Amino acid sequence: MALTVVLGGLVAGTGGATASTPYCGITWGSTAKAGGTLSAAPLMQVRTGRHDCWDRVVFEFAGPAKGFSVAYGQTWTEGQGLALSPYTAGGALLRVSLKAPAYDANHVATVPYRTGEHAANALGYRTLRDVVFGGSFEGYTTFAVGVRAQLPYRVFVLSGPGTHSRIVLDVAHQWQQ
Repeated sequence: MALTVVLGGLVAGTGGATASTPYCGITWGSTAKAGGTLSAAPLMQVRTGRHDCWDRVVFEFAGPAKGFSVAYGQTWTEGQGLALSPYTAGGALLRVSLKAPAYDANHVATVPYRTGEHAANALGYRTLRDVVFGGSFEGYTTFAVGVRAQLPYRVFVLSGPGTHSRIVLDVAHQWQQ
């Protein structure tokens, strides 16, 4: 029986080293990702979607927003510092910090859920397990995104529709084929 070890995308075994095949061409990785700056555009909606190779969470804002910080690890509520892991389904947690509020200029909430509530239904998803609202405080909004396991992910910003913008989080179904 031959021993096969995967190191840095190469498969090493008794027959030499060959390149492994990325799952659906995904080369994202699982390290922390951050970008953009603070925005006053309020969060308006959170929704999810299923794709052949990944599950998606979309955060939509009423105006231009592009600031985010996403990493695997414990997630705490904004302003209170309570851990969300006991309330979030999944084998791994993605800590999503959006550099935009979930309230308008008059400090009225722009999303229908409270801190600790589930923001999206992930029933039947292959990777996504839960999306829990962690609150919004001093212009930052937090979510705990529960996934099946620590898997590759990407984060990017889209303009539109209209004057809105979206920060998109995709989590792959697996590492490689």
